Amino acid sequence: MTGHHAPLVSNELDALAAMLPLQHLAQHNAAVRVIELGCGNARLVREMLELGLARDVTALETDTRQHAANVAKPTSNLTFLLASAAAVPCGDASFDLALMLKSLHHVPMHQMGLALNEVARVLKPGGWFYVSEPVYDGALNDIVKLFNDEYLVRMSAQLALDEALDRHDSPWKSLQEERFDMPARFADWADFETRMLYPTFANHQIDGQKLATIREAFDRYAAQHGSASGVRFTRPMHVRLLQKVA
Repeated sequence: MTGHHAPLVSNELDALAAMLPLQHLAQHNAAVRVIELGCGNARLVREMLELGLARDVTALETDTRQHAANVAKPTSNLTFLLASAAAVPCGDASFDLALMLKSLHHVPMHQMGLALNEVARVLKPGGWFYVSEPVYDGALNDIVKLFNDEYLVRMSAQLALDEALDRHDSPWKSLQEERFDMPARFADWADFETRMLYPTFANHQIDGQKLATIREAFDRYAAQHGSASGVRFTRPMHVRLLQKVA
């Protein structure tokens, strides 16, 4: 996909709140119980709790270093679990809303269908499932794919969702799909290198030659789009909102 035109969304909570009546529910003392699968630093759900848009949150992460960092920053009504989306250690029909924010494509491909079944299991009937996935497109993707080409896993994530919806016994119905761009800013090459090339959850096996190629691509883009405030990209996103049928 190239040449797309989509709105810019700086905070994904704005997109989520535009699709679901979170504020209305909170105002009527019916704030949702939330589970996030593959929570990373759990920024969005922390903000939901701060704003009163969620009653309580359970956040799952498989990266042990990120999980330790999360536990070291406790938040009221937020429980962190070191667990996989394919084996959720929670009871049936426990949550009103499930979130997977740029995380479904990180689930091993052979477990994606199992993970979606687990989401359906832990959601209440009528509960919502918000899935956002990065689109395989854009200048940032062109650089990242030099060391971490996610074409196959991203396509597999969308296929897993399609298959879950198309099953004759599907627990899901599709409510809405949206596309938007999210900004991504890096102060400089060192910032990009630290955040993107050497994450705690993966080893991209970057040797000297590959590093030089990545640096050249980043510098070429920065020469055209960089400024005193850093190097700015946009990341195209594809969001699906599903609902568990009664």
